[in-house]
Amino acid sequence: MLATPVSDNPFAVLTLIAAPAVFTNASSVLALGTANRLARVVDRTRQLGNSLRSEPPAEKATAEMWKRHLERLEKRAGLLVRAMSFFYGSIGAFAAASLVSILGASLAGSGYNLPFALIGGTSFVVGMIGFIGLSVGCTFLVTETRLALLTQSEEAKLARSWLQ
Repeated sequence: MLATPVSDNPFAVLTLIAAPAVFTNASSVLALGTANRLARVVDRTRQLGNSLRSEPPAEKATAEMWKRHLERLEKRAGLLVRAMSFFYGSIGAFAAASLVSILGASLAGSGYNLPFALIGGTSFVVGMIGFIGLSVGCTFLVTETRLALLTQSEEAKLARSWLQ
């Protein structure tokens, strides 16, 4: 059975263009969500700083806990900024992959086999760069979430101790 050329199959061309577009959308949504998380970290840092300035903790253990929380908030902010950088890089890579795919689709029906192969390979490499960036950004988000949960757990433990 002979393979159908890409130019004869409209679904193949559509897939070459749509797949990077879907990943671009995913990266955009993650970047937006990460920006919101960063804003919440900044707000929490400001609120905690104002709270500690107006009423410093009396106990040394409580003061140490709040100090750890501030350090975690700084680390979380750094992780979120790095994740956003990877997401924005992924958006650019997927957009470039889409454009290169469109160029490749336009050459698919022509007799230019070498440029088509080169463009197809370029599109794949740029798409993989975007995918790797998306994966790394998500890894930073998971790490940041774990830090947030650790902080929340310590705050809940402190609140329970006040009730005893």
